[in-house]
Amino acid sequence: MDQVKDTSEKLEKAVFSKPFTYSRLFLSTFIISAFTVGGGFVLIPLMKAKYVDEFGWMSENESLDLVSIAQSAPGAVAVNASIIMGYRLGGILGTFTALLATVLPPLITLTVVSYFYDAFATNPYVRMFLKGMQCGVTAVLLDVVLGLLVKQVRKKLALPLIIMAGTFIASYFLKINIMEIILVDAIIGFFLMRDPQYN
Repeated sequence: MDQVKDTSEKLEKAVFSKPFTYSRLFLSTFIISAFTVGGGFVLIPLMKAKYVDEFGWMSENESLDLVSIAQSAPGAVAVNASIIMGYRLGGILGTFTALLATVLPPLITLTVVSYFYDAFATNPYVRMFLKGMQCGVTAVLLDVVLGLLVKQVRKKLALPLIIMAGTFIASYFLKINIMEIILVDAIIGFFLMRDPQYN
């Protein structure tokens, strides 16, 4: 059993071995923030593609855990996620680096939009541009949802699927407050998902 664990750790280290730099953290986070159109949930696939798949700075499970923490904290998901991931990757300096890179793109964009607001508000091409982006964001979010669903189905574990179905029903059909649903999900996870098979 120990030999299998050692082999698994070696494989993980071999996969997640790209060097970390603050300049790379700033640039990648800046780009992610610039393309986070449609809300903080778009961060999930973008951060996974950059930090997990391309750079290998963390595992997929770890990135999802950090995003879950960011979603449960007060404030904007994008800012929360950048703070917690920046700290995880580079400590306090990483936090400020990621935070600055996250805040700058919307700050620049909103400054320009507010300055030329009348031209943007009445321009039909801008409206078509925004509608096209909304369609793309919808597809990205759907890809994330389906990816997470397939991952849970492959594990063949009933409890995560029950939680997912129950959460959807409670939110979509019963219109229960999302924070109450998340709190119940967290309590269920704390008491019923301690087994290593759920990791």
